[in-house]
Parts: sequence; structure tokens; C-alpha cells
Amino acid sequence: MAAVGFAPPATQVAPGPPAHAVAVTKSDTTILSPTRYIWVGGTGDLAVLLAGDSVAVTLSAVPAGTMLQICAQKVMSTNTTATLIIALW
Repeated sequence: MAAVGFAPPATQVAPGPPAHAVAVTKSDTTILSPTRYIWVGGTGDLAVLLAGDSVAVTLSAVPAGTMLQICAQKVMSTNTTATLIIALW
């Protein structure tokens, strides 16, 4: 079942592996292009605002070396303790 109020990103994502990556600077204000994946290089909590949401959620105790398949538009500085974060799309 689709999430209530979710609208997919306006741009279509090409199939296959990600073609772009950028190191993420945690920020409560910077808006990212909606991600396909987020790489967490250093263990910790990851607070993100997903593309279909209006409130951030915190993913607790994300292990180092984890690739999360999430469509995030922000990686929040508040509550994020994970490090070496890369956005991929």
C-alpha cells in the first residue's frame, strides 16, 4: 500500500546503479536532490527528512559500511552522529 500523501520525485531515476555521489554535510536547512541511497561510513544515528515526509526520523545505531536505500531530501545535523555520509542517486 502506498504511503498517504506521498508524491514521488518529479524527475525519473534511471535504472541500474547510482550515477552520482556527493559527500554530505549535515544540515537542518540544506535540501538535497532526493537520494536513491545513503552510505554511512561511520557508525551512529542518522536523522533524515524523507522526500515524502514533513518530519525527520532518526535511524538509530546505523553500523559503519551501511548502504541505506532511502529517498531523503535532508540529512539533519540535529540528532545525526553518524559520519562519512555519502548521498547517491
